[in-house]
Amino acid sequence: MAKPKVLSTRPLFPAARAILDQNFQVDYWTPPERISRAELLQRVADKDGLVCLLTEKVDDELLNTAPSLRIAATVSVGYDNIDVPACTRHRVVATNTPGVLDDTTADFAWTLLMAIARRLLEGDAWIRSGTWPGWDLDQLVGADVWGKTLGVLGFGRIGRGVARRAQGFHMRIIYSDAVRVPADVERELGAQFVDRDALFREADFISIHVPLMPETRHLISTENLNKMKPTAFLINTSRGPVVDEAALADALENKKIAGAALDVFENEPKVNPALVPRKDVILTPHIASASVETRTKMAVMAANNLVAFFEGRRPPNALNADALGLK
Repeated sequence: MAKPKVLSTRPLFPAARAILDQNFQVDYWTPPERISRAELLQRVADKDGLVCLLTEKVDDELLNTAPSLRIAATVSVGYDNIDVPACTRHRVVATNTPGVLDDTTADFAWTLLMAIARRLLEGDAWIRSGTWPGWDLDQLVGADVWGKTLGVLGFGRIGRGVARRAQGFHMRIIYSDAVRVPADVERELGAQFVDRDALFREADFISIHVPLMPETRHLISTENLNKMKPTAFLINTSRGPVVDEAALADALENKKIAGAALDVFENEPKVNPALVPRKDVILTPHIASASVETRTKMAVMAANNLVAFFEGRRPPNALNADALGLK
């Protein structure tokens, strides 16, 4: 019996590639540049499975182009690149890779928090410029982290990981979420549930960990930025469109807040040009989960989702298995 045909839009890591090569006929996109939409549609046309990234849209157009497609596995925890209802209509299983990147992303949120608070990149650039005159009392004075108030917007696995790390800095931890977590979780993390308005008003650092949904798009708006302390910092490692970048640039220009650190952007890979020259913003290229260990685990999880499906099992991370009647 012929092995199912699979398209992978990146070469992936060796451990994931070994799984795919053992079980499927795999067409890998290997050029360094991202696969174009036209190339994607052409290559997926005769495939039974697809391994893709956040940068590839799985929508009605693609699904109509690939009548044999049975599963689309994104190598990411977020899946706003996949039209799940469209997949269900086309009887295609959609899967993601949750869980394995939680600690790595929480680590990186803290990397950004510390770096923006202590003006790390400004100091690095100054040294490299060759113009640093030597130590002085008020050079690049930043903000303390110890003992401050951390506000976590979205208290899922990653948000809780960020809060757990804040305990080591003796921070007051407040959080806001659509659903309050159990009391034992609050006690374990020393976290206090507050409404969003209170979080914006009281936090010295706000770390965003909400999914992208209609109600979270531009959650960080002029209205909410105006509620923040002028000494407060914003950190986003969730999804770019959660932040209105024009509103953020305006808030920084008018010193409504002290700074921001963004790993994701509203219109990736483009960044609002008003943010680029600012020294009070750190901009990183969507690398919160980018450790060798974690990205390998993500790719392996995507590969195993395909293996499970084609072996007749429910993929562990299926997003629409119930709608498709999978057991």
